[in-house]
Amino acid sequence: MGKLNLSDVTLYVEQNIGIFHQKRIESLNELKLSTVLKRKNPYLYKAKHILTSDEIVRQIVDAHISSSEEGVFGDWLEGLAIFINQNVYHGWKSGIPGIDLEFDLDGVRFIVTIKSGPNWGNSSQIDKMRSIFKTAAKTIRTSNSRIVVSAINGCCYGRDNSPDKGDYHKYCGQRFWQFISGNENLYTDLIVPLGHQAKERNDEFIESYSQTLNKFIREFSNTFCDSVGTIEWQKLVEFNSRA
Repeated sequence: MGKLNLSDVTLYVEQNIGIFHQKRIESLNELKLSTVLKRKNPYLYKAKHILTSDEIVRQIVDAHISSSEEGVFGDWLEGLAIFINQNVYHGWKSGIPGIDLEFDLDGVRFIVTIKSGPNWGNSSQIDKMRSIFKTAAKTIRTSNSRIVVSAINGCCYGRDNSPDKGDYHKYCGQRFWQFISGNENLYTDLIVPLGHQAKERNDEFIESYSQTLNKFIREFSNTFCDSVGTIEWQKLVEFNSRA
């Protein structure tokens, strides 16, 4: 067992946080209006009495950004968690499908699946995770039948005041970061390095965001508005839903 050096964590964040920001921009630049319009509910926009191309496009783009960023940053935090655990407990990125991290501590093999926040899945998704844990434990015991395996659902933020789920434990926020590092204050210590060059990176993102909005507004208006600028709802519904 090693001791967590916060300067190593800071250096890792500063060297790798750019990956997150770059993926934010790539996700936005790869977005196509025609694709995202087919995934949205045109009846909802009509029911909300939306009258402008700008408002529809802005809602579509903002919804995409919110969903995309949560996933991209969750993946990035997973990498950070594995890096930290490697430095403290010599853990490793698991090769077992559905398991993100493995490490040994006090005679126990911990298998960890890492999620962004505590409310990540419905009952069927949680059942699937339970199945993954059982399969992973069986795989590990194939090579060592006497090994003790403990399954953990780790969540990078939030809280769950009932961590014992019977066949696995769920550690969120402070509990999770302390579990993988042995440092009870890590969950707050991370805030400072995560802000590295945040303003500069966000300025780049805002430029791409503005370009995307302008492009989509023009495209939407040319395709779904009449000559005086009124939204042609029938045309929009047909594009979205026609067999």
